[in-house]
Amino acid sequence: MATTSDIRNGMIINFKNDLFEIVEFLHVKPGKGGAFVRTKLKNVKTGKVIENTFRTSEKLEEVRVEKHKREYLYRDGDFYVFMDTTTYEQTQIPADVIGDLDKLLIENMEVTMRLSPDGEILGIELPTTVIQEIAECEPNVRGNSASVSGKKAVTDRGLLINVPFFLEVGDKIKIDTRTGEYIERI
Repeated sequence: MATTSDIRNGMIINFKNDLFEIVEFLHVKPGKGGAFVRTKLKNVKTGKVIENTFRTSEKLEEVRVEKHKREYLYRDGDFYVFMDTTTYEQTQIPADVIGDLDKLLIENMEVTMRLSPDGEILGIELPTTVIQEIAECEPNVRGNSASVSGKKAVTDRGLLINVPFFLEVGDKIKIDTRTGEYIERI
């Protein structure tokens, strides 16, 4: 059991009979009354974010999540196939566990697979950046470079992203997997 002083970003707790990752927290000591911790919790399975306040006297059940490196191989119908690079054992993950991350997955990419203590696959963590090619975008119009808004583009994996005006079809770009935003042209 952990206390509120043990709270840290990335910690996974059992809260309301579900697993939640602590995304953000703030210790608050008001002038009157007892101290408390205000948190943002992300459901590990659904991705839904909730806010909750814990009193400093509350105990939290910390859950140890195992992380294993895996290599993404291919998609097989409603499943994604990953391989352990040391034992060559293959694991199939249902498409609903991957969710919207499928647009950022690239064959032979190394990911981190998160497993609950009972062996259930909770999800995957991607590298912080990926490189994709622009498949569709509006043509570049002279004089648009002064605007900061940018234009919409679709990558070869089907990701819709906002990019600067000077980019064209065929350009390779670096994308932040945490936010899904354009970083730079490669």
